[in-house]
Amino acid sequence: MMQTISLRPADTRKTFYAWANALALITIIYNIVEGLVSIFFGFSDESLSLFGFGVDSFVEVISGLGIWHMVRRMRQNGNEAPDTFEKTALKTTGTAFYLLTAGLLLSSALNVYRGSRPETTLWGIIVSTVSILTMWLLMHYKLKIGRQFNSPALIADAHCTKTCLYLSFVLLISSLGYELTGVGMLDSAGALVIAFLSFREGREAFEKAKGNLSCSCQGQCHTPE
Repeated sequence: MMQTISLRPADTRKTFYAWANALALITIIYNIVEGLVSIFFGFSDESLSLFGFGVDSFVEVISGLGIWHMVRRMRQNGNEAPDTFEKTALKTTGTAFYLLTAGLLLSSALNVYRGSRPETTLWGIIVSTVSILTMWLLMHYKLKIGRQFNSPALIADAHCTKTCLYLSFVLLISSLGYELTGVGMLDSAGALVIAFLSFREGREAFEKAKGNLSCSCQGQCHTPE
């Protein structure tokens, strides 16, 4: 069983920002790499679900940049309320998710109508497996640090990572299903589910831009002193 971290009470503010900054940077870097790999192989193998997953990863980069900026700002004044940059990043993220949703819906419909099918979804299986492990670890530590230091912003980011975990499972199921059965509609079905989750992420991004952060500490959230 994986051991979790144990933080000392001393110098909690510095420790919190060190962890929050590291988690934000890891999220950004990983999503860039994942997006490049997914889009390349999704396009070359004509796998709509993998391609859509890759675009989703790049949208997550925009959101991650907003979180990284927020951590830097919080280090200076301790305020978790989104500033203009973060609100713009969230609104851009929400709009991008809505556009991705529309694109996936249209592409899925065309694929079903034309009977299109990917050459292979092997890379979808590989990418989704790696992503499931990575997203679970990121979510675990974001929730742990967020709850330990009562940070609603980091807890909200962990819930966003949880959605990425769900997307990875959708990609894995649709890709594995196609490799086992050869039914082309499974790839399109996976893209449709990704479209639904992208729409939900877009809606949540606009909600967070309004300052409605998800918090699970029953009204006791505050910035670490």
